[in-house]
Amino acid sequence: MEILKLPVGIENFEDIRRSGFYYIDKTMFIEQFLNTWSEVTLFTRPRRFGFTDKDVQEILTYFNLSEHYADVKEWYDGYHFGNANVYCPWDVINYVDLLRLEPTAKPQDFWSNSSENALVRNFIDKADVQTKYEIECLIAGEYIEKEISLELTYDEIDKSIANLWSVLFTTGYLTKQGVTDDGKVRLSIPNREIKNLFIKKIREWFSDTTANDGKTLEQFCNAFVDKDTEKIEELFGDYLWNTISIRDTAVAKDKKENFYHGILLGLLGYKANWLIKSNTESGTGYSDILVEVPNNRTGIVIELKYAENGDMDAACDEALKQIEEKSYVDKLKQDGMRNFIKYGIACFKKDCKVVVSE
Repeated sequence: MEILKLPVGIENFEDIRRSGFYYIDKTMFIEQFLNTWSEVTLFTRPRRFGFTDKDVQEILTYFNLSEHYADVKEWYDGYHFGNANVYCPWDVINYVDLLRLEPTAKPQDFWSNSSENALVRNFIDKADVQTKYEIECLIAGEYIEKEISLELTYDEIDKSIANLWSVLFTTGYLTKQGVTDDGKVRLSIPNREIKNLFIKKIREWFSDTTANDGKTLEQFCNAFVDKDTEKIEELFGDYLWNTISIRDTAVAKDKKENFYHGILLGLLGYKANWLIKSNTESGTGYSDILVEVPNNRTGIVIELKYAENGDMDAACDEALKQIEEKSYVDKLKQDGMRNFIKYGIACFKKDCKVVVSE
């Protein structure tokens, strides 16, 4: 087999790119791939690509890793080419290599490590209200219908959200679930790995956008010290409405709470002089969030609940009861806090309810 060096940055590369004589490398994947690995094998005239389900089972069996089949399928399957369903071979190979070294290793986002994924972040930055809703649907495991153009040149990619949908599809961030009678493509997120990538970029986007409004963040954080539940509800509710919800209907209740937990942690993290602890052992359990405010030695306990049936009052009561029964203030007392504020916060979709107790 002949080993070839793949040319990147050749003199006429810009002309080739602008003319549209390329298909795969719209995210600079090849260049970053070459920068990551010292040796790259290039197969000329490839007639096959991707791993079928049969291929994956044979690979796992060969390396005595068959017990990991379900994880591999959940994380790296989901691509559709013609009548074939295929896995991403890059991910499968990397995970198998990892398992050979660490037999108990969990699946990882190998795709994230292979490129900057600036395309996804750019897409989220440009998203309008309708697009944000469609992203929420995708993360929830649903599909959306879009007209797809396969003939875009590099200069056309950023011209519209419609073009970005097409690029997300052609570069593997979305996959095809079928075609409507009028020619629209049913798009979905292919697997757990790509969903995690979207979630990561959404959180980065939320953190960056909220950080630009320091005045509102200051009001939000101070409301916890002032025991101003109305202000907390108002501002937290605004943040929930303005972000892209990660509403995975297939996950358990505690997993849904993680979304709100992560948002609240990020918002409170604005106060650089506050010590914020997440899922910390305290009393007879693990509290959601503990906050230590050094100025007046105030300790704040926050317990979050997802109101599965929409009864946020009952969920708040449950949260406060848990704080008392499990003595979550114990850790704050050990750390020298003198004043204590306890919050039960309930969330349901994009609404919230806040109750305080001392």
